[in-house]
Amino acid sequence: MVWTLVSAVKTVVVPRAVLTTMTRTHFVAIRKFFNIFAGPSRSFETRDRVLAMYAPLSLVTLPATWVAAVLAGFTAIFWGTGIHPLSDAFVTSGSSLFTLGFVRPPAAPRVSLVFIEAGIGLGLISLMISYLPTIYGAFSRREALVGMLEIRAGLPPSPAVLLTRYTRIGLLDRIDEDLFQPWESWFVDVEESHTSQPALTFFRSPHPERSWITAGGCVLDTAAIVSSTIDRPYNASCDIVIRTGFLCLRRIADVFRVSYDPDPSPSDPTTISRHEFDQLCADLQAEGVPLKADLDQAWIDFNGWRVNYDEALVRLCALTAAPPAKWSSDRISQLDIPPLRFRRKRQTNRR
Repeated sequence: MVWTLVSAVKTVVVPRAVLTTMTRTHFVAIRKFFNIFAGPSRSFETRDRVLAMYAPLSLVTLPATWVAAVLAGFTAIFWGTGIHPLSDAFVTSGSSLFTLGFVRPPAAPRVSLVFIEAGIGLGLISLMISYLPTIYGAFSRREALVGMLEIRAGLPPSPAVLLTRYTRIGLLDRIDEDLFQPWESWFVDVEESHTSQPALTFFRSPHPERSWITAGGCVLDTAAIVSSTIDRPYNASCDIVIRTGFLCLRRIADVFRVSYDPDPSPSDPTTISRHEFDQLCADLQAEGVPLKADLDQAWIDFNGWRVNYDEALVRLCALTAAPPAKWSSDRISQLDIPPLRFRRKRQTNRR
């Protein structure tokens, strides 16, 4: 019973990524059940339709797990205080927990236990009811900017499309104020909400082809390209949003058993090849996007930025079964992705 109360408080009340064994087991068990109907052999449309129910159902049934554990715990307590047989102890516990009141055990100490269990039952349900508006408020804030990115970067989002559109409408010189600064705040908000409430990581966007993780990857790649490859006066906004973004992805990855190199070298390989980078540069140049003359140095600089978030981005795409998107979820096959598992406690990697 105490184990259950600690699990509920840590999951709902404590404002940081503290996942107990009970909560972790609950989410992983339900995900394994969903994977039966949303395996890799299924089409993405089928998987998306099935997994759209995963996070909401897991969240709504979590109080049922807590209630069942409290019911079992108080059944044992009533049985230990002399209410026999075990079936009578179970009925007494159920009557108390659900405040039905059709069983009143004799003796004041047992009546006190009835009051305690009734209060715990009401408290757990009230806690979860108050928790849901917080979850959906954070979800709404996250999706507002993801939806706006579709206008700029297409669907699925692409850095090439985004930079081409900004060039065509003459806003490339204002990309820092229009794109990078709002997304810097977005990354900070997502890091806080998705680490303190990890279930948000699995909430899927209203549109099947939209995803918070692929949208974040698109913005990070765009910032890395602008910083390394676009010929324009230096502005630190793109550098800051990259650092904010990769720290966000790393902190969310720390909540789960998602591995990545916390201190990579700028020359380490990523899932993006030089050929793909050159093809992107050719496409941008054909659309009139101004590029730096030294593309060899641009590739080195781009890879030096990408290496900071490459693994975390791709592995989180696999974890959330993100929709197909260029340079993020389409890289999943290049990495050895482990099954879904939650960490016992958060480990922060600093750089």
